[in-house]
Amino acid sequence: MNPSKIPWTDLTLNVVTGCSHTSAACDGCWAEALSHRYGWTSLPWTAANAAVNVRLHPDRLAAPLKRKKPARIFVCAMADLFHERVPDEFLHRVFDVMRACPHLTFQTLTKRPERAAAWPDWPPNVWCGVTVEDRKQLHRLDVLRAVPARVRWISFEPLLEDLGPVELAGYHWAVVGGYSGPGWRDRVMDHAWARGLREQCRRDGLAFYFKQSSGIRDNTNPYLDGVMVREFPEPLPAVRAA
Repeated sequence: MNPSKIPWTDLTLNVVTGCSHTSAACDGCWAEALSHRYGWTSLPWTAANAAVNVRLHPDRLAAPLKRKKPARIFVCAMADLFHERVPDEFLHRVFDVMRACPHLTFQTLTKRPERAAAWPDWPPNVWCGVTVEDRKQLHRLDVLRAVPARVRWISFEPLLEDLGPVELAGYHWAVVGGYSGPGWRDRVMDHAWARGLREQCRRDGLAFYFKQSSGIRDNTNPYLDGVMVREFPEPLPAVRAA
């Protein structure tokens, strides 16, 4: 596990790396760019190349078992844990490890909600999240709403358009952020879109976390209307690891 620069988590556990694009949120994927920069993969992250790009790392599974101090851990920051190339057998091993570490909070995030929704067992320390970047992906919320996770959450990042009214029932947390990286000026997030989601979260009782505005770098301008709003759902997760 490695310390994370993602502000809503403490550590990353990349037991799977590599992915394939599913929707507009995947354009300009930072994980793909990082993988190419350091030579971990060389092929584009397309479905045709998934057999080569998606890799399992069973040697990393034991890392959480060695940690005694509570922490929030983002599982598969460099992949999608529920990618179709990840075998059920390996998924069971990942969930067995997470279940064996009740003092740790594991945060999962997927763009493949159908497989996550079909997963039969969600320990109370494992959060289930889904990415929704535009109106085309609002259906993902309906798919994942019934997952029996203690915390179900939504990553509206990168937020690419005004989503209008959103049905948030069944969710506990929303993270909102603009596009970051090359080409960000063509995908600038209007803060009015984020305000709309903030007000809907207030209405429906979700914790609201504003991660960043659009910009060339991640974590650009974490203020919405001059205020940093970074709430977490109840029960409160562990404090940030040292």
